[in-house]
Amino acid sequence: MERSQPPVIFSRRKAAAKWARGRSRSSDADAATYLSDTVTDDVIERLEFMRHEPGSALVVGDGSGRLAKWLKRRGTAVVRRDLGRFDEEQPGEPDRFDLVVHLMGLGHVNDLPGALIHARNSLAPGGVFIAAFPGAGSLATLRRIALAADGDRPSPRMHPLVDEQAGASLLQRAGFTRQVVDSFPVDVRFGSLRRLVEDLRDHGLTRSLASPAPPVTRRWLARAEDVFEAERDAQGKVPERFEILVLTAWKV
Repeated sequence: MERSQPPVIFSRRKAAAKWARGRSRSSDADAATYLSDTVTDDVIERLEFMRHEPGSALVVGDGSGRLAKWLKRRGTAVVRRDLGRFDEEQPGEPDRFDLVVHLMGLGHVNDLPGALIHARNSLAPGGVFIAAFPGAGSLATLRRIALAADGDRPSPRMHPLVDEQAGASLLQRAGFTRQVVDSFPVDVRFGSLRRLVEDLRDHGLTRSLASPAPPVTRRWLARAEDVFEAERDAQGKVPERFEILVLTAWKV
């Protein structure tokens, strides 16, 4: 039976461009790196807790190289790939790695079930898969702002997000025999809407949907700024939350 084609939600061209822009912006002294830093720290903490000592690892999305360096110091042979250049939807060499880690980008893949199957197939028996990326519950404030600015004609400006239940089901469907799915919040407070958007650009988390959206006009931006102003707290900041979804699974 032929496998049906997944719906095209994201544009690979747009996604590659935004990840490349994020990597370029990361060299700026004032670039925001708090999300990628937090995710990397969390993955390292999990690996230390599991006492997993992989001989080989595939690491995708490690923009700073910090996770790769940490693994190499422990004797792991690391293959490092960039988001937007690595094709998660194509099969890799089977049974090659003891560890596969995907940082920040797996929520921007059209064929997520297929990507998880390919990740599992790339693992050697006993191997561990970890993926961490913003999941359901992220950017609720920005979603409200965009919806209010759109008015009577809401537009697809932000992509759907994966929740814990869906993550667990997808791991099971991919053939992993052990799965752990959890999430943790990263709370940030912004002084301006511009700063929020700039932080998203720094992390490569801007729009890459295949469907077109109306342009951001001065009128739209003015409405968005008005809503942002109304969201300010007692200290004059606007809170926003990134809910980081972490998928951990084993190939037995």
